Amino acid sequence: MKKIIRICLLLILVIVSSCSSTQSLQEYYVDNSENPNFLSFDIPTSLLNLEEAELTSEQKNAFESLKKLNILAFKKTLDNVAAYKTEKANVKAILANDDYTELMKMNTEFGKAAIRYKGEEDAIDEVIIFGDNKEKGFALVRVLGKEMNPAHFVQLLQALQKSDFNGEGLGDLGNFFDGK
Repeated sequence: MKKIIRICLLLILVIVSSCSSTQSLQEYYVDNSENPNFLSFDIPTSLLNLEEAELTSEQKNAFESLKKLNILAFKKTLDNVAAYKTEKANVKAILANDDYTELMKMNTEFGKAAIRYKGEEDAIDEVIIFGDNKEKGFALVRVLGKEMNPAHFVQLLQALQKSDFNGEGLGDLGNFFDGK
């Protein structure tokens, strides 16, 4: 009988310890993709129109290290202020996880932003951009890639300037925050 109790307690301990109380960012995206307060979409790298641009070898390497961008945006309204505060706290709790390293914080005319990454400094697998505007809401952008390098982001921005990308596919996001 004691052996059965010990086995049950051990089993319960294993189950409890394997369950994480903190939701992953991927789980957060999936859980909120159907929530009417959120706009959720993926942007494939092909949408950036960089295949046709004349890129340096460094810019090509930067572009090739990208897989896609996931965007999840919460639009704040008078009716969902409490939900906005709850969801913003949830995102901050997820990003406070030791898996994410803070790269920088910014204050802009649009609001506050923080950039974090997951992976090694010279081989980043995921970059998270969290932007918050107290009046309009927040946006969470996951830049997914393979062994991205922080220096690649500067190269990528320069490459985007050479492309004919003018925001196609992002219209829903602009309309989302403009109230259209």
